[in-house]
Amino acid sequence: MTGALAPTKPLLAADRCDRCGAQAYIRATLPLGGELFFCAHHGRQHVAVLREKGAEIQDESARLSATPGTAGDNER
Repeated sequence: MTGALAPTKPLLAADRCDRCGAQAYIRATLPLGGELFFCAHHGRQHVAVLREKGAEIQDESARLSATPGTAGDNER
């Protein structure tokens, strides 16, 4: 085992919040495997506790305030 982290995949419009079904902007990868997806709202509610429990957090909620023309390829 090298200890290197695998590159994270960008979140897509098809990724949905596990709480409400809205578009997910936050992915929590759990220490024992598995992933949870959250919209920005529910992510803010749960991310601190998940991080304390060892989850790795991928937060793309800044995309919500991105200006047009700066969107990633997967959003076009």
